[in-house]
Amino acid sequence: MTNQVIQLNAKKLSEVATYYEKHKIIRSAPGVVFAAKLTDTSITGYKSGKILFQGAGAEREANRWSSDLIKPKVSAAKGDTLPPGFSQTSVIGSDETGTGDFFGPMTVAACFVSSDQIELIQELGVKDSKMLTDPLMRKIAPDLKEVLTYSILTLGNEKYNKVQAKGWSQGKIKALLHNQALKHVLNKMTPKKPDYILIDQFAERGIYYNHIKMEKEIIRENVLFSTKAEQLHVAVAAASILARVAFLEEMDRLSLDAGVTLPKGAGSKVDEVAAKILLSKGEDYLSTITKKHFANTGKAKAIVNKKRNN
Repeated sequence: MTNQVIQLNAKKLSEVATYYEKHKIIRSAPGVVFAAKLTDTSITGYKSGKILFQGAGAEREANRWSSDLIKPKVSAAKGDTLPPGFSQTSVIGSDETGTGDFFGPMTVAACFVSSDQIELIQELGVKDSKMLTDPLMRKIAPDLKEVLTYSILTLGNEKYNKVQAKGWSQGKIKALLHNQALKHVLNKMTPKKPDYILIDQFAERGIYYNHIKMEKEIIRENVLFSTKAEQLHVAVAAASILARVAFLEEMDRLSLDAGVTLPKGAGSKVDEVAAKILLSKGEDYLSTITKKHFANTGKAKAIVNKKRNN
C-alpha cells in the first residue's frame, strides 16, 4: 500500500474536508478530524494539519492539495524479502542503540504495533529515529508507552564490561538482548500473536541464531531481518525511539553522577571528557560509566599522561 502525507494549515484542512464530504466515513481514532474513502484511496485528516493518504491513488490525491508532498525515501535495505503490504501488517519491531557510544549503556527495545494502530503511531510523529531530534524523541516516547505493548532493556556499563571481558562480541550481546526483549513482548501479548517480527538487522540470520543457540527459549516464528528496518515498519521506528530515549535517560543519570555532561559517540570530545574524569575520579570510576574496551580509554590515558608530564 502506498502512503503519502501532507501538512496543511487549518483553513486548507477545512477545504479538503469539504471537498471529500460526499465520501465521508466515520473514523474515531485519536486526533482525527475527518476521514473519507474513495474507491482506491483512504484519506484521514488530523488536528495537527497532517493528512494521510493511503492506497493506489494516494499520490494523485495528495498532489491535488499540496506541492509539499513528503516523498517516501527509497530504501536500499538489505535482508529478508518482505511480504506484500508488510508496512500495514501487525508487527513486533526491535532495535538497539548505544553500541557506538563510549559513555553510557547499550539499550534494546521491542514493541508491538497492530495494523489498526499504525495511523495513530504515525500521527504521534514516529519515523526513523535518525530523522528525529533527541528532544522530540523524549516528547514522543511517553505517548508510545501509553498505547503500545513494549519491552526496554538497558545493559549498564559494569555488566557490559563484565560480559565483554568474557569474550562476548557486541553482536552476541545485541542478539541476546533482542531475543529477550521479543520474549517479553510476546509474553505480554499472549494469547495474541503478531503477523511478523522485524529485527533491525545487525548480523546475518545464521550468525544471529548462533549467538543465542544456548538460550532456553529462542524466538524464531515469523522473524524477519532487514537493514533500514525503521523505514519499513513503524514498529521498528517506534522501538528505535524507545531505545534511544532509554539511552538518553541513563546518560542523564550518569552525567549527574559524574558531575559533567557526558558526550555521545566516540570522538575527540569524548576523549577530553574521559581524561577529565580520569584525573578527578580515577580509572575504576571511569570503567563504571564507559565501554572500557573502546580505544577512547587508551586515548584518555594518553591525554592524562601528557598533562602530568608537562
